[in-house]
Amino acid sequence: VICHGIPDSRLIEEGDIVNLDVSVCHEGFHSDLNETFFVGICDEESHLVTKTAYNALKEAAALIRPGTLYRQLGGAIEDEATRNGCAAVTAFCGHGVGRLFHGPPDVPHFKKNKAVGIMKPGHVFTVEPMLNLGKSGKERIWPDNWTAVSRSGRRSAQFEQTFLVTEDGFEVLTARTGHDRFSILSFQPAEYQR
Repeated sequence: VICHGIPDSRLIEEGDIVNLDVSVCHEGFHSDLNETFFVGICDEESHLVTKTAYNALKEAAALIRPGTLYRQLGGAIEDEATRNGCAAVTAFCGHGVGRLFHGPPDVPHFKKNKAVGIMKPGHVFTVEPMLNLGKSGKERIWPDNWTAVSRSGRRSAQFEQTFLVTEDGFEVLTARTGHDRFSILSFQPAEYQR
């Protein structure tokens, strides 16, 4: 499952990776966060796609500051994915958040996208790379008209944060309690182990 998976009666099993997407509306303002977790002992490919999705988010975040074009983030994400044998899913993108849950700007996760806009202090948006193992970032939608899965049937992982552009960089509005809100830490697999 790439995104929008609806829980059903299937039990989570050892070796699964689980993508949790949390959206909050507090006092009229929205935020969005996503992390992928390892269930017990997972294979190398599961670790690879999960770590790569996290690092793609980190690479994109390194570009967030006033003056950056929104479309530039997609190149950093796709480069990280390709370096590690993964592909960026192109059907979904990051988005502006605030009083509207999904608003401008669009933040695509691939190169040569047509996103418009330049970052300015005060902008709030998500970056949420979804990566598939292998060379295909293509998806298909299940009959529920909601759940998106990789066409190849291979694993997919995602990480997402809500960012605020500051005068000289960014603040992670959805950072975990006790984490630095002004950077993305290096990937620590143990933090995502369940």
